[in-house]
Amino acid sequence: MLTAEQIRAARALLDWSQPKLAEATKLSVPTIKRMEGPKGPGASTAANVEAVRRALEVAGVEFIPSGLYQGEGGGGVRLKEPQG
Repeated sequence: MLTAEQIRAARALLDWSQPKLAEATKLSVPTIKRMEGPKGPGASTAANVEAVRRALEVAGVEFIPSGLYQGEGGGGVRLKEPQG
């Protein structure tokens, strides 16, 4: 499950504003703000969450699920290594 913290961190890695993410996903800025707010993306539709995930992944973000590394904390994000 994508979290509000992961969305904010992914935007920071890409140096994207909320309007830039809204443009990339074809969603409204208020929708992005709600997804990054206290209720997180769980309060949004599955289609909106998937649109955000896809846009950020296409831009080079990799989402790391929680518990991926033994004894290490929650989910996170990182930039993929450049291809080529």
